[in-house]
Amino acid sequence: METSVYLGAFSKAAEMLIPLLYWLIPIAILTTVLKSSWFKGILGEWVVNFIINRNFKQLEYTLFKDVLLPTEDGTTQLDHVLVSPYGIFVLETKNMKGWIFGSEKQAKWTQQIYKHKSSFQNPLRQNYKHTQVLQELLALNDDCIHSLIVFVGSAVFKTPMPKNVVRGGGVSGFIKSFKTPILDEEKLLSVSKQLTDGRLVSSFKNKRAHIKHVNRIVDSKSEPKKDIKSIEPLTSNGCPKCGNVLKLRIAAKGAHKGTKFYGCSSFPKCRYIKKLA
Repeated sequence: METSVYLGAFSKAAEMLIPLLYWLIPIAILTTVLKSSWFKGILGEWVVNFIINRNFKQLEYTLFKDVLLPTEDGTTQLDHVLVSPYGIFVLETKNMKGWIFGSEKQAKWTQQIYKHKSSFQNPLRQNYKHTQVLQELLALNDDCIHSLIVFVGSAVFKTPMPKNVVRGGGVSGFIKSFKTPILDEEKLLSVSKQLTDGRLVSSFKNKRAHIKHVNRIVDSKSEPKKDIKSIEPLTSNGCPKCGNVLKLRIAAKGAHKGTKFYGCSSFPKCRYIKKLA
């Protein structure tokens, strides 16, 4: 008799809990998504999109979002590229909290949340590669490309930052500080066309390949560095196809992964390759 009573009570309790599980499971999934770095990145980029669209006229400024470009060893992703007569602004967004410590020359910056400290790549260095890839694609001078790092969220700078590292509200002021036109209407149309034609399609396949490429870079940085001083970093002979300098490269994927070769510095415009003897 007691057993049947216990079973009956357990059955009723289960009937009451099952409806709750229908709510708890979605809530748990939603909480995980909201705390993920993926969602924080999406939210941070949305905030920057909102600031730019609110403060800059579309006729004078053209915004390109989530620009995936090919590089000599894979791909690189630019959060925002803002095209204007005053130059091309390349924006890297960081959605972070806590205290941020860093300087222009440091390879790693520090994030501190209460007593916990963690390091992350200097975003200025990260964005430097973005600007270099874009500069080669558009064939522009250095003074036409402006790098800007934007922190959104509750992050607080605890060390002096370069003028091109700002919190969300500083985006507008930095961009508007450039008041001298350096690109005419014809060049602006050409730049917009090159960005449209040169970017990779924002597909799941391309994004997955980009994530794999980034993971390979992270893994390679954690491996012991190999001594390659015996190999000359630049060749004395120019590219036979376009005349630009040949640079030492290391294949990051495919059947020749890890193989060193000389590639044209004007990649991706010129894809000449010279194998090492």
